[in-house]
Amino acid sequence: MAEAPLRILVVDDQALVRSGFVMMLSVEPDINVVGEAADGAESVEAANRLAPDVVLMDVEMPRLNGIDACRSIVAAGTAKVLLLTTFDRDDYLFEGLAAGASGFLLKNTSPEELADAIRTVGRGYALLAPEVTRRVIERSTATPTPAPDRTLEQLTPRELEVLTLVGKGLSNAEIAQQLVLGESTVKTHLSSVLAKLQLRDRVQAVVRAYESGLVLPGE
Repeated sequence: MAEAPLRILVVDDQALVRSGFVMMLSVEPDINVVGEAADGAESVEAANRLAPDVVLMDVEMPRLNGIDACRSIVAAGTAKVLLLTTFDRDDYLFEGLAAGASGFLLKNTSPEELADAIRTVGRGYALLAPEVTRRVIERSTATPTPAPDRTLEQLTPRELEVLTLVGKGLSNAEIAQQLVLGESTVKTHLSSVLAKLQLRDRVQAVVRAYESGLVLPGE
């Protein structure tokens, strides 16, 4: 039995931009745009009413910006949020991640990359554009060599291996191949890592791997 299409709410204060996103996504058979909103306040109400799987959210909007709207939607457990902006700014990036966004893309993303990003977030994975990933790594490694992270002592050797490979950007399938494990076993180890370190998702795991020195720039 085929999975139901992902339900998407498109949020942008520019009607032409919203229409463009809706048009791009309408050709994807596994994606169903269930609503639109013109600002953050409308998006919170629409998310509560429509129960989408993913909210495609602009950052700069009137009344309530996308980051504050994201925080409300994530706190309510209504939907996952994929932030989309023309502005490649560190403050947006880190505020958005702190607000609970599952992904962050720039508006120069191609239609194919946008659809794939929605699928990734809809399946419960976190996603960052390559440009954004570099910003996270640069911010996390801008300080001198970090002091030993004592919280990592609660991880098993295998869990440390998994966290290190996640930090290097490997997928679960790639980690499974490298460690000669089943992919379901990798998922179990990663879930344990997230729980023990109180991390929300894979993005936070990548940041922790760099902050703790498990992974160094250029690796």
